[in-house]
Amino acid sequence: MIKKYDFLLPGTSRIGVLLIHGLTGTPAEMRGVARELNQAGHTVYAVQLAGHCGSVDDLIATRWQDWYQSVINGAQKLRQQVDHLVVGGLSMGAVLALKYASDFPVDSVLVYSATFRYDGWSIPPLSRFAAPWLLPLAGCFHLGRHRLFNEKEPYGIRNESLRRRIAKSMQEGDSGVAGLPGNPWPSLSQMMALSRNVRRALPQVTAPCLVLHAENDDIAHRRNALLVRDNVSGEVALTLLKNSYHMITIDNDRTELIALTLGFIQQQSEAKNNREPAALRLHTTLSTPA
Repeated sequence: MIKKYDFLLPGTSRIGVLLIHGLTGTPAEMRGVARELNQAGHTVYAVQLAGHCGSVDDLIATRWQDWYQSVINGAQKLRQQVDHLVVGGLSMGAVLALKYASDFPVDSVLVYSATFRYDGWSIPPLSRFAAPWLLPLAGCFHLGRHRLFNEKEPYGIRNESLRRRIAKSMQEGDSGVAGLPGNPWPSLSQMMALSRNVRRALPQVTAPCLVLHAENDDIAHRRNALLVRDNVSGEVALTLLKNSYHMITIDNDRTELIALTLGFIQQQSEAKNNREPAALRLHTTLSTPA
């Protein structure tokens, strides 16, 4: 069942791409990338994570396992329509994509602005260093249930006109368009638990990974990208983008991101075809409708 803000774009190739948004985010942050991938022939499904695109209460009623189950359900839906699956995500969505790739076979992984820790330059030093022990403690004792770490300038966006539009949408309260205006403490605690789980699982990721990260990410320092590069078992193509902040799927470098993504998917598809036995490739070609 497609949720209100999910969207599925059927393609003509047998490659499917599952796109996953970030914490307090929305599938809309993946729409531009999804359209370009779809125009290249791929079937694209942008999933709405459990508890998202609603109220703060909706979000804090869910745990990271619920968010991950949304990814599993989305992948199952997409696998019914394609032969090859690519999983990708932005921010926490990238962490969820890596989690899925550590548990299930995938063709490749798109890792955009991976966020294991909120340690970018816009995060106050006190929050940066206190959060790792304060939030789990608050979660254990159910403290600060309705407290938020509010979003502040520059909202992960370097493009000033786009930043103004996103800020306006957040202030108007449409979480399905721009996400929530802040991160609830309980949800951040869940995000940290997810991060710990996936960090341990990174060596189990054997699929090739495209890792894209802003060089001057305001939310998650580029060391988050290096963590992926240095710990997954699959091949890694890493690029640091020069003219964006955290939201690289919609910011100034989105054209470069899309070009790198399309090239990576094509390269991995060609490499996979070259590794297949010739008889299997012939059978696949003959059995595919024109």
